[in-house]
Amino acid sequence: MKFLFDQSTDRRLAPYLRRWGHDVTVVAVDYPPSLPDNEVLAIAQGQQRILITEDRDFGDLVFRHQQADTGAIYLRLPPMELSDKIVHLQTLLQDHSSDLDQFVVVTERSVRVRRTQQP
Repeated sequence: MKFLFDQSTDRRLAPYLRRWGHDVTVVAVDYPPSLPDNEVLAIAQGQQRILITEDRDFGDLVFRHQQADTGAIYLRLPPMELSDKIVHLQTLLQDHSSDLDQFVVVTERSVRVRRTQQP
């Protein structure tokens, strides 16, 4: 799978995804820093990448403004150790890989899939 990390996301997770065989790019590393959210979504869509973010504003762009996306993972997690974030990401990829073309919200206790398009 191809992922794009928003600048707000803990980029220490990127090497783990790469080790698991995924193609990962990161805003402020592979692209200019401080890109507007709509430009980040455009990059994700243009490159067919699943956006990973900790910024709730992307939900607003996708649902209220109906800006197209290729899937987004919103990590709505409290401050926690990197190892705990990795476990959440592993669980998400194992249990919800078929939902990653939608808007997926990951919390400490659950994973919620918000449909952005028809299955």
